[in-house]
Amino acid sequence: MIGLISATAAGAAARDRLAVAWPDRTRVYDGPVGDAVRRAFAECEQLVCFLATGAVVRLLAPLLGDKASDPGVVCVDEGGRFAVSLVGGHGGGANGLALEVGELLGAEPVVTTATDAVGIPGLDTLGLPVEGDVAGVTRALLDGAPVALDAEVAWPLPPVPFAREGAYTVRVTDRAVEPAPQEVLLRPPSLVVGVGASRGAPVEEVLDVVEGALRDAGLSPRSVAALATVDAKAAEPGIVAAASRLGVPVVTYSAEELAAVEVPNPSEAPLAAVGTPSVAEAAALLGGGELLVPKRKSAGAPAMATCAVVRRPGRGRLAVVGLGPGARDLLTPRAKDELRRASVLVGLDQYVDQIRDLLRPGTRILESGLGAEEERARTAVAEARKGQAVALIGSGDAGVYAMASPALAEASDDIDVIGVPGVTAALAAAALLGAPLGHDHVSISLSDLHTPWEVIERRVRAAAEADIVVTFYNPRSRGRDWQLPKALAILAEHREPKTPVGVVRNASRPDQTARVTTLVDLDPATVDMMTVVTVGNTATRLIAGRMVTPRGYRWQEETE
Repeated sequence: MIGLISATAAGAAARDRLAVAWPDRTRVYDGPVGDAVRRAFAECEQLVCFLATGAVVRLLAPLLGDKASDPGVVCVDEGGRFAVSLVGGHGGGANGLALEVGELLGAEPVVTTATDAVGIPGLDTLGLPVEGDVAGVTRALLDGAPVALDAEVAWPLPPVPFAREGAYTVRVTDRAVEPAPQEVLLRPPSLVVGVGASRGAPVEEVLDVVEGALRDAGLSPRSVAALATVDAKAAEPGIVAAASRLGVPVVTYSAEELAAVEVPNPSEAPLAAVGTPSVAEAAALLGGGELLVPKRKSAGAPAMATCAVVRRPGRGRLAVVGLGPGARDLLTPRAKDELRRASVLVGLDQYVDQIRDLLRPGTRILESGLGAEEERARTAVAEARKGQAVALIGSGDAGVYAMASPALAEASDDIDVIGVPGVTAALAAAALLGAPLGHDHVSISLSDLHTPWEVIERRVRAAAEADIVVTFYNPRSRGRDWQLPKALAILAEHREPKTPVGVVRNASRPDQTARVTTLVDLDPATVDMMTVVTVGNTATRLIAGRMVTPRGYRWQEETE
């Protein structure tokens, strides 16, 4: 919950804008400001104070305890010009909150955390439990001192400028070890604990067998990702309570799924009780991985709980990112986040140049030229399989005539794949032309490099006969100068010569051009590979110089 505190009418107006925008996230604290801050500090995870920073500092000073537990505080000035991340930038999430508040109120976010200022992700912001000399190692990164990465467990991390060797170390491990001097431990969620329990098994007995298994194997409880069990035990109080105390979810599988898993220690007892010869081992192993602790029983008499521990390999992460048509303001915030999250970027060299300034220091860039699309797709998937966080970029939407399809053809279920949509060339062009895509429409590439012309022609003819608006991608190049005239001739068999046609080159870029002509007047020689051509249907009209394809709303007919 975000506590909102204000002292003046102007502050209250801005406060109320946040309250209306985030009704489920915010709570307004009225009354004397000092009392409001104290109550909000005790009850909320974050605060937004519409007060002078000096006043907020004095009010907060006696309340501050530890940066790991204090709420994040953002201060917004009286004029709504700045949203200052004041306290808890990383641990309390104030840096991110300042960005959100700034976007909503039109204020400039002010983030002074050193790592954010130079583009290095804070070690306490990587989404993993962290232990050790965070301040010292972070200072070494900021000073450019060599900091080595010791990844005992491969895990996808955002880019950090690590060195091969150094006096400072960041170790990624799930082992129960203490951090050495000048060392930070990152705890990846690499362990899955399979659990079986008799009806009514006490939570203490379940916890004892789980914690004992981890302790004896030298594994850290902070790396446990989940307790896994059979569906029939999903609501077993002892398992549910044990997961709650460990701070992890309960994951369940059907008895049929578990029975199909090969385990070293099957048993007749669970087969008779829940329909599978193994619960603990099978549930832990179902997602794959290395069995570190075979099934062991609790110490009760009789034993009422069992567990097994598996280390699952770190799953690489492949984000397929659409960059939009070229303009920076048409690059989505989600795309920017993924670019900054990736430790490896794969893309066409000219697209890399568009967003190079958005990448964090330490990002490894693998760029290549035109014609190497399949090689880039294979490279991106291979890097993700190594446990890396990878971004594969394409123009427009990466799933439209771009890199998503070859990449996903290479990828299997051993990596996580995230699609990040982008504004397509067709949409960017349509916005410049008016509303040509107001009804059914189709995009067709006229490039026959990968698709036989016979197939392309059949698709054009089908669109023509169906009276669908058509946007042509890759309409004409030096070596392909006859396909566009042929496609236009097919459309002309079903549409009037004066059918509106939009021609847009380099949509959203500094040298963009957009014009509207007609099917009979379009000169294909004025079109190249950087152009998209949109041909209207029989209902498309020119209104005030803009292409408009009516949707056909009934209310329009009634009012005409």
